Amino acid sequence: MNPFKGRHFQRDIILWAVRWYCKYGISYRELQEMLAERGVNVDHSTIYRWVQRYAPEMEKRLRWYWRNPSDLCPWHMDETYVKVNGRWAYLYRAVDSR
Repeated sequence: MNPFKGRHFQRDIILWAVRWYCKYGISYRELQEMLAERGVNVDHSTIYRWVQRYAPEMEKRLRWYWRNPSDLCPWHMDETYVKVNGRWAYLYRAVDSR
């Protein structure tokens, strides 16, 4: 079953709005203005309804891609002060645990 069947707006517009709201924390009214700048006139209450309906499913499907990369493989950072050509400089090093 197509969850976008019978909607007044295209699937891509709905998904953009929901994604921008969830990913960047933009308010519904700011999102309304952003879409209006792109030629899409939609009310902020409509965006609210889209988020209520589609955000849970989107979160389930995209959780893997939105994860923090450091959760998979921890990185260890090190910094030291070294002398290069007679001048002191910082040396930064990042090493993964593999």
